[in-house]
Amino acid sequence: MIVLDVISGTLIILGALLAMTAAVGIVRFGDTLSRMHPATKPQVVGMVLVLTGAVINLRGNVDIWMLVLVGLFTLVTAPVVAHMVGRVAYREQRDQDGLLAINELDDEVERF
Repeated sequence: MIVLDVISGTLIILGALLAMTAAVGIVRFGDTLSRMHPATKPQVVGMVLVLTGAVINLRGNVDIWMLVLVGLFTLVTAPVVAHMVGRVAYREQRDQDGLLAINELDDEVERF
């Protein structure tokens, strides 16, 4: 049982560190398009690690399934939210000089 507690604590600490680095990245990066990466990838992976550590720590409890549902819901919705935020940020910031060197979405944006 001590081994599972050590694994659980390690996963929770690693997840918390990833979430902290994501928060630092969100604060430090300049524009919305740059902030999208730390807002989605390390944040979601950090939360999944914390949830995994909590599931290991709560072994045998009924609340495990709620944690699994939270993790699955986040994994499904985070890419969709990031995509929508990226499209809105692109539309709002595309006229700024020097933001985009090559505008690959120009034709696609004009259709919508």
